[in-house]
Amino acid sequence: MRHLVRPDGMPPANGYSHAVVAQGPLIAISGQVPLDAEGRLVGAEGDAVAQLRQVFRNIGTALNASGADWRHVIKLTVYLVDLDDLQAFRTVRDEFVDTVQPPASSLVQVSALVHPGFRVEVDALAVLTAP
Repeated sequence: MRHLVRPDGMPPANGYSHAVVAQGPLIAISGQVPLDAEGRLVGAEGDAVAQLRQVFRNIGTALNASGADWRHVIKLTVYLVDLDDLQAFRTVRDEFVDTVQPPASSLVQVSALVHPGFRVEVDALAVLTAP
């Protein structure tokens, strides 16, 4: 796997790679929301950090079930209801991903998610390669 954090001619990147080159079986992880294993909303009082940590834990669980871990993630797509949560997202993301060789990433502000209590949803692509 090769992370192109900032190829020549590209703008600075803040916690993501502009491109990741990888080969191997692809794992697509559906958008994860802040629900725990029993389906309960985490961070119900609008706690963005608690919601983000639950989302990233859910992705980690899906990765492990697929025989992968965070080192295999090549792309994150992040949906935030409130851009005021951007710094919280970056802080929590950096607890999980390799900050030296981060995945490619897209961030989208949305007006709402499927549940009115959700502040964030994240989906991921991973490739099973030797770390």
